[in-house]
Amino acid sequence: MAIGDFSRGGKSRGQEAKRAGDHDMNPEEKLVPFGILEVVCGLLMMVVGNSAETSDFIVDALQIWWDRRKDVYSHIKCLVINIDNGPSSASHRTQFIKRMTQFAEQNGLDIHLVYYPPYHSKYNPIERCWGVLEAHWNGEILDSVNKAIEWMKTMTWKGNQPLVHFLDKVYKKGIKVAKDEMKKYSEKIYKSTTIPRWNLAILGGGPV
Repeated sequence: MAIGDFSRGGKSRGQEAKRAGDHDMNPEEKLVPFGILEVVCGLLMMVVGNSAETSDFIVDALQIWWDRRKDVYSHIKCLVINIDNGPSSASHRTQFIKRMTQFAEQNGLDIHLVYYPPYHSKYNPIERCWGVLEAHWNGEILDSVNKAIEWMKTMTWKGNQPLVHFLDKVYKKGIKVAKDEMKKYSEKIYKSTTIPRWNLAILGGGPV
């Protein structure tokens, strides 16, 4: 998401035409959006970073969401997360698995990760949320971070406005966990015998 005086290829009504640049080659800032959709109730939360979508950013975003919603789900002992198989959240990404295991233990939860197959993101409902957001701000010039964040808050998904959180933190890319360190996290992980890369559980809520 490029921030700057750029045209977004849309139309906006007004007495005067809005002036914008033709290209976004040199944005003032790049924002990284991450969406969490509660499918049953339709509540959408968007965590927007200004660094990079790393494993640490994703898990920090999940923690922000859980801190906001844990009272609603106080009866929940296991979270089922349907997730894209992106490079920062893949089941073989050691830093992601390490952080997710720590997330599970910190919050006393078991985590069940169910991945969408490759090239099947169209079945992920969060993708439709991004489409609604693009249509919502189509034609608007997002020339500041604050304007982009406030504009996101005014969109609606299934009749509800989303929760939006700006995460101002620098994330380092390419972090890997050594094999010896991963052993203690691997003991908490149970993979499907048929599709181990796409279906796994992380135990963090105590003994089964």
